[in-house]
Order: sequence, then C-alpha cells, then structure tokens
Amino acid sequence: MLRLTDFIIDCPDTMKLAAFYSEVTGRPIKEGSDENWASITFGEIDLAFIRVDDYRAPRWPDSEHPKQFHLDFEVDDIEAEQRRVLDLGATLRQDFIGPDGYGWRVYTDPVGHPFCLCRNKGVIWTDQGLIWP
Repeated sequence: MLRLTDFIIDCPDTMKLAAFYSEVTGRPIKEGSDENWASITFGEIDLAFIRVDDYRAPRWPDSEHPKQFHLDFEVDDIEAEQRRVLDLGATLRQDFIGPDGYGWRVYTDPVGHPFCLCRNKGVIWTDQGLIWP
C-alpha cells in the first residue's frame, strides 16, 4: 500500500518559508523543525521544507527555470486573502478571476515558488469542461 506522507519543497531557509506557509494556512510549524528540515502537518500529510545550498528559484512562467510544483488554496474571500498573503511577503503574478468573481490568482512565495488562491467553490468539473455556479 502506498501512502503519501510528505510534500517537500526545496528552499534556502526552511524556517522562514515554513513561517510563511504557517501564516498562510493558519497551521503551526511542527515541533522539532530546524534550519535543515521544517514541516507543517495537514492530517496524514506534511508540507515540508528542506534546505538546499545552491537553491535556484523557479521563474514562472519562464521555461528555462520552470516551476516544479504549485499549491492551490481554495478561499471564500479572495480579496481579503490576497491582502493577507501580500502582507506576508507573497507577490501577485497573474490574475485569472473572471467578472463573476470565480477563478484564481497566481502568486509566488518569498523564495519564488508559485501558488494560487482559488475561488472555485460550487464549480462542477466534468469531462466536457467546467460548469460555473
């Protein structure tokens, strides 16, 4: 049986990036975290951060230094959450919110990893495409 236990993000400073995502998610940094390995627990899965000496940030959407992953966070109030993540050090990169208020915005965290704030609640995903509320 296969069970996902960790989603690991390379970074130059584990505690700084863990603190950013701790504030974004409202979850505490796991006890025992240090400058080499830090994590935040989500049920049975840890979002973990590992220190890499020669870390090179992705430059989304630049394909020479492409993203290796991205995180999506569903939010109820995208404007309030945007203000919060920007205050925490995120950078807005691209806006895909439609006139109806649904969609997503792409940000980068303080070391360049992309993540999205999404407002998709109530959207139905089908083989023919999305059905918006």
